[in-house]
Amino acid sequence: MEDLDAVQINFDSSGLWVLNIALAVVMFGVALNITINDFKQLFKEPKLVLLGVLCQFILLPLASFLLVVLIKPQPSIALGMLMVAACPGGNISNFMTHLAKGNTALSVSLTAFATFLAMFMTPFNFQFYSGLYEPTAEILKTVQLDGFALVKLVLLILGIPLVLGMLLRFKCPLLAIKLSKFLKPLSILVFVAIVVIAFSKNIDVFNTYIHHVLALGIAHNILALLLGFGIAKLFKLSFKNQKTLAIETGIQNSGLGLLLIFSFFNDLGGMAILAAFWGIWHIISGLLLAFFWSRKKEQI
Repeated sequence: MEDLDAVQINFDSSGLWVLNIALAVVMFGVALNITINDFKQLFKEPKLVLLGVLCQFILLPLASFLLVVLIKPQPSIALGMLMVAACPGGNISNFMTHLAKGNTALSVSLTAFATFLAMFMTPFNFQFYSGLYEPTAEILKTVQLDGFALVKLVLLILGIPLVLGMLLRFKCPLLAIKLSKFLKPLSILVFVAIVVIAFSKNIDVFNTYIHHVLALGIAHNILALLLGFGIAKLFKLSFKNQKTLAIETGIQNSGLGLLLIFSFFNDLGGMAILAAFWGIWHIISGLLLAFFWSRKKEQI
């Protein structure tokens, strides 16, 4: 059987450009719902900010690295895990938090803050932990990853749409709200369409190699959800905030991860398959958890 690390994903440059634009539009649509008050509200509760950052950018990448060292998956799969863990929370986490009867305002604020930090922390965490593990460090040498190019791409996809969306919300709030109602479903539909098309072009690869990432992807996602919930419980946050932190930590922006993989690691099928599976699975696990919590009686 062909080595998974050598599997090539069929995704051309035109598809990559469309994915770039779709992600930027998604981020712009999210930013239309973010105001300066969201950030101000966070700093009124510094404990929540610190715990959110701790889970998202310190503990999850570290726990993922330890899981990689313990299980020793194939190097490209390990890189995929580290890439997903380095990404910020996904914007769908806001909807899931609302469904779970969590703290939606906190979720939106943490997503905004995490997106801002991700412009620097995503490239740093990915390169740092990938460089610590010898098999993944060897791959990084072969692909000659340009750290500056990685930061620049994250800034373009996350930073610019975030600033423009917030600026429009500040200058023209009514227009921003109207645009948001239109852009959010449209951008998600476009993004889903791109993922479906990418899968349809690689269905044979996915069917052949899915068993390599199935159990590991599920375990990795469960670890992230438990990490967020456990840390929130340890620091005696309310049940509402425990749910919020669990979802914010367990729902990653795998779309960004896929974009970075297609941009810099187009020869590594294992990375793309792991990130793509996470992108599907975390929606399933997040919705199941949100439905469970939505039916559960409120706790203090």
